[in-house]
Amino acid sequence: MKFLKPAFMAAAISLSLGAFGASAETEIRLGHVGGPGSLFEITANRFAELANERLDGVAEVSVYGNSQLGSDESMLRRLRLGSLDLTIPSTVMSSEDAQFALFEMPYLIENREHMKRVRDEVVRGPLVEAAQARGFRVLGVWENGFRQITNNVRPIVVPEDLDGIKLRTPSGVWRIEMFRSYGAAPSPMSLSEVFVALQTGAMDGQENPLIQAYSSRFQEVQEYLSMSNHVYTPAYLVAGASWNRLPEEVRTVLEEVAVEVEDFALEEGARLDEEVLGLMEEAGMEVNEVDFEAFSEASQPIYEKFANEVDNGQELIDQVNALRE
Repeated sequence: MKFLKPAFMAAAISLSLGAFGASAETEIRLGHVGGPGSLFEITANRFAELANERLDGVAEVSVYGNSQLGSDESMLRRLRLGSLDLTIPSTVMSSEDAQFALFEMPYLIENREHMKRVRDEVVRGPLVEAAQARGFRVLGVWENGFRQITNNVRPIVVPEDLDGIKLRTPSGVWRIEMFRSYGAAPSPMSLSEVFVALQTGAMDGQENPLIQAYSSRFQEVQEYLSMSNHVYTPAYLVAGASWNRLPEEVRTVLEEVAVEVEDFALEEGARLDEEVLGLMEEAGMEVNEVDFEAFSEASQPIYEKFANEVDNGQELIDQVNALRE
């Protein structure tokens, strides 16, 4: 049996480690909480497809959906540590910087055309700067969507109908504050835990965009769907500590594709809203419209609190309102 000479062995080990290191560096890991068929999955996969075509083997985006890499909060922590490259947070960004709670204000966003203008003139400004101050880089502004309420107690028509309902919300003090002001009993919970909570009665209801609710199979364990459109939440493609370790040409491709996917996300969101509503009804859910005037009136204290407690709060609200049609 022949033995490798020490110098040759060292070279072989070095070559092996170098190949492993190069391989590890080329995988760009993108994690998100969306389930199969969700808008998060659709947009993340579209982003990966376009980016990988252009990266052409130099690097590759790998998508890990359905909370495989943890909750929004844990993925943001990993992003900050550099053990994850990209993720798609939404409401949770308001826990990182209160200015992101702008999108917790009820009935602030009129429609998706309005959101395009807000995206380009408001998000790409103070909110992007706020994210950078927290160690995050916003590459693209995608969509989570217009949120609706489901529950097993009663149809929700006016805010008083929420009285006493145990309602799951995402993490974010402003969403909790809003539903508490309507009379509900809101509780933050990771999306991956919600189905069982609804199934067992630990929670009476939840609020999410239609496709997020449908892809999470909430229609199987919820009776009433109230079309409230109470909040529009963007989603953000966000990078963290590992960003500057990527080659410049790779970063350029990721940034360009992230922006290209923005309008795609809005178009898919609109398509899915229409498609999924019919599927929810087919699944046996009772659908109703809410009294928008009653909800808007009940929401005024939240606006006042945001304007008084958040730096630039009133200015941000005024900027968004000025961009209405």
